[in-house]
Amino acid sequence: MKRAYSPVMTPSRLRWLVEPGSPTAELAGLFSAAGHQLYLVGGSVRDTFLGRGHDDLDFTTDARPEKIRKIVGKWATSVFTVGQAFGTIGIRRGDLAAEITTFRSEIYRDDSRKPHVTYSDKIEEDLSRRDFTVNAIALRLPDLEAIDPHDGLADLARKLLRTPLDPEVSFSDDPLRMLRLFRFQATLGFTPDEGAVEAVRSMANRLKIISAERIRDEFSKILESPRPSKAIKAVVTTGLADQFFPELPALAMEQDPVHRHKDVLSHTLAVVDKTSPDLVLRMAALFHDIGKPATKEIGPEGVSFHHHEVVGARLTRERLRALRYPRETIEQVSQLVFLHLRPHTLKMGWTDSAVRRYANDAGPLLARLNELVRCDVTTANRRKADAIGRRLDELEERIAELSKKEELGRLRPPIDGHQVMEILGIPPGPQVGEIMDILYERLLEDGPYSEEEAHKMVKEWASAKSGE
Repeated sequence: MKRAYSPVMTPSRLRWLVEPGSPTAELAGLFSAAGHQLYLVGGSVRDTFLGRGHDDLDFTTDARPEKIRKIVGKWATSVFTVGQAFGTIGIRRGDLAAEITTFRSEIYRDDSRKPHVTYSDKIEEDLSRRDFTVNAIALRLPDLEAIDPHDGLADLARKLLRTPLDPEVSFSDDPLRMLRLFRFQATLGFTPDEGAVEAVRSMANRLKIISAERIRDEFSKILESPRPSKAIKAVVTTGLADQFFPELPALAMEQDPVHRHKDVLSHTLAVVDKTSPDLVLRMAALFHDIGKPATKEIGPEGVSFHHHEVVGARLTRERLRALRYPRETIEQVSQLVFLHLRPHTLKMGWTDSAVRRYANDAGPLLARLNELVRCDVTTANRRKADAIGRRLDELEERIAELSKKEELGRLRPPIDGHQVMEILGIPPGPQVGEIMDILYERLLEDGPYSEEEAHKMVKEWASAKSGE
């Protein structure tokens, strides 16, 4: 059933869309003159009714892709056809960057990662195939009439995530919507409809046909949300995580009644919520204990997870590669996982050498590492938490003190490999690397030293070698 809302119920902040001379008003005029309908749809409509900002504009029309190109071809500064096979034409004119998509239905075949697209002539049918009712509201241009056949405005008011059609149908159309359900839970703070959650439980394995890149992008948005733990927990309990991140549900290890230990998954989610919404930091928080299930041991003193940071760094690289994250992101996250226990190994105080090594190993990740280490403290034992906090305070104070005298994180010996080869008259090779390691170790242990001292060390090394 179509429900039409009169223009007076449309927020006044949308009037800019149809102001004379505005790019959107001109665009609406072009489609109207060509005998076609044009609607603003998607997140920009939803967020406008919520009073949120939204930079991306998405339009839908009954015009087919080739006709869209003809309508906008001479008007737009740029036209992008990369999505034309799926009914989408991208345009740019002045400050306006938008996508225009033909009314459509998307249905994934059981064995295909690409949707089979069919077009429609009715806005109501197009809206019925969208992911959630709060995203299935359209504004007809230029009169700004709201088209809301599935009571999306009511669901916005209730903060409810519900599918326009039966959830099994909507999730079959695009299985990524199952993950998107929890992304919107995290980013909007809305509650998923119980029927939708149950559908995810029964259909979770359908996520396997979705590309790693699409899954990665949705999951990243969850991690960057204000408080992602509840949504991540739902991704685990519904079985979605088993399809793309099986190491995560493995953290929900059964507690031993004798050798009790923390629920690692609950601890992990608490750490994630405590960290700043920075993707690299949030992923490091999510992965920091990922090596515990593989390293769990029970001894006389209880449960231990020796070297779980080493195993965790390896598992982190493997999982992030599988999800097609950029190489730099993979290296940064795995390094944070590898280093997250380092401050806890130095309980007797921070020497200059220890501070240099810590800051040097962290490099540009130092601030993130310090935050991760602090957020990793989730114990309810106030005395223990305070003691750890004092040690971390001391560490940061020592870093600040030493940074005034030395460039921590950017420490370099006073001479480089080329100079070593020149001093000794040797070609490139393992000997140069051996000498540089010695020079570097001296720097970490004792701090900066002169070029003359470096020359002396190189000659002493050569003399010792010749006497062997």
